[in-house]
Amino acid sequence: MDRKEFRDLASPEEAREAIRSLSLEGGIDRVPLADARGRVLVARLDAELDVPGFDRASLDGYALRARDTFGADEAEPARLEVVGEVHAGERPGVDVGEGQAAEISTGAVMPSGADAMVPVERTDADGDDVLVRTSVAPGDNVMFAGADVAAGERALGPGTRITPREIGLLSALGVDEVPVRSRPRVGIVSTGDELVRPGEDVASDRGEIYDVNSYTIAAGVEDAGGEAVLYPHAGDDPEEMERILREAADECDLVLSSGSTSASAVDVIYRVVEEQGELLLHGVSVKPGKPMLVGRLEGSAYVGLPGYPVSAMMVFRTFVAPAIREAAGLPEPAATTVSGTMAVQERYSQGRMRLMPVGLVDDGDGETLVYPVDKGSGATTSLAEADGVVEVDPDTDYLEEGESVTVRLFSPDVRPPTLFGVGEDDPTFNRLLDRLENPRYLAIGSRPALRRLREGVPDVAVVAGPLAPDDGDVLGRWRREWGLVVRAGNPDEIQGLADLVDRDLRLVNRTTDSGLRTSLGNAVADLAERRSLERHEVVSAIDGFELGLRAHESPARKVIDGEADAGLGLRETAERLDLGFVPLGEQEVQVLVDPDRREKPGVRELEAVLERHDDVDAVAGSDA
Repeated sequence: MDRKEFRDLASPEEAREAIRSLSLEGGIDRVPLADARGRVLVARLDAELDVPGFDRASLDGYALRARDTFGADEAEPARLEVVGEVHAGERPGVDVGEGQAAEISTGAVMPSGADAMVPVERTDADGDDVLVRTSVAPGDNVMFAGADVAAGERALGPGTRITPREIGLLSALGVDEVPVRSRPRVGIVSTGDELVRPGEDVASDRGEIYDVNSYTIAAGVEDAGGEAVLYPHAGDDPEEMERILREAADECDLVLSSGSTSASAVDVIYRVVEEQGELLLHGVSVKPGKPMLVGRLEGSAYVGLPGYPVSAMMVFRTFVAPAIREAAGLPEPAATTVSGTMAVQERYSQGRMRLMPVGLVDDGDGETLVYPVDKGSGATTSLAEADGVVEVDPDTDYLEEGESVTVRLFSPDVRPPTLFGVGEDDPTFNRLLDRLENPRYLAIGSRPALRRLREGVPDVAVVAGPLAPDDGDVLGRWRREWGLVVRAGNPDEIQGLADLVDRDLRLVNRTTDSGLRTSLGNAVADLAERRSLERHEVVSAIDGFELGLRAHESPARKVIDGEADAGLGLRETAERLDLGFVPLGEQEVQVLVDPDRREKPGVRELEAVLERHDDVDAVAGSDA
């Protein structure tokens, strides 16, 4: 099969125009009032009755004739005969004549003859009479029929988004069914033989992965005012793709697929669209998201998103979500951008508009710093760790540190975290974070954490092992026991590092950014010195030494799965996973704080938690 080449990439504006040319609008739905919140009214609604429908008392007190109170005051109250009571929800059974009053409840119908009411606080009961100690004018403390909404008045106009306020008005008007604009029905199809629905078993040895895009895109569709419909996965077989896509197109206003859009010979969805519909464009000058498709299928709009989750969501949010909102009659969310300054320099020179995921952090002086959060298009955590997107112009070579940028937030309620930390993946620090309100922590390893702290990006950095940090103040420290995590019961009878050198055993290591890897490297150097060998000779004798995993628990998981005999790890991990443990030493873990951020509330909160030592002492192998 021939490989698709992207010769002429559409500009971002051409992509927006192509999507705008597609018809996403549906018809009219008549929905029960209880289901109308968030929908958009499609026709004008006029009041068919007065609200209120009767003259009613605004307060608890007495209904009376206003002229009977003229001249009344505290010194010379007006004495009126009480002729009965009127309660809310009942028809008045009394008439009020000259020199008379009726006791009345808030919201009750004003009795015949009464034209005002006086609040109970300005009266005194005196046997069968009431003493009124203030004068009132006609209409005082009375809401007349139609005072809120009069019959025939325009109540709500087309295009009104129905909020709890409008629900209240419609309820008062007695409306039980509301004509609203149909939500665009959006079919979502993820492609690829490797995809598995969450909740099902995934076979990693076959390259299977959980389907991320179906659910993230569906959530985005709902947020934009559409109705998301998930369809079964389409494999890489063109006939299966065609069947599922045509089914979705027949039932939906818009079909969104993810994956199978790139230049690979096995990514063939564009051929299905070309043969069964109309392909308007294939390829957009944007990063990430270059292989986007726009077209029509079975008369329905179609957009093909890239397969990588970050690319898919960036393209969806930038190009597709605005079209769904417009079709649903919803405005762009308010206050979706903030200004900030780049915390670090970011280079870029690829000639395409870049949608750069970024995070926000408060610098402690009221300024918002912006830092890139981009682990690549295939890293789903880039979305979870980002607060918004900076659109970088294609002609930009780099963004300077301190340069002002505009961040398009993922939602209007995004706020910088109270504490932003980076560093070692450590179970003790994870417990400490649970005590804080809205922290953010990126487990990037000790060495990168020190670099980030020097750059002035995070509030704190967590470093472990034999490092000599010269930046930041020490906020807290503890020790943790490290070594080799082995199978339960240690059936291989591993006693120490020498066994990995002398025997046919496989190790799973940590990445070079990890403090554990540094400590292991020092232990290897010590062993080499004792044996009068070069360090590289010992390293080459350990099967798996050069392969490193990022997270502290990952090597232990490899041991559980039978893919390794030993994994570099912590005592806490071994005990929690019911595995064996061969101790090799202890490490000091330090929490370093940027001196300029020491007074931030989140930093002070962390310092208070560290001083208690409870969470440190509760972790196996850790000691404050």
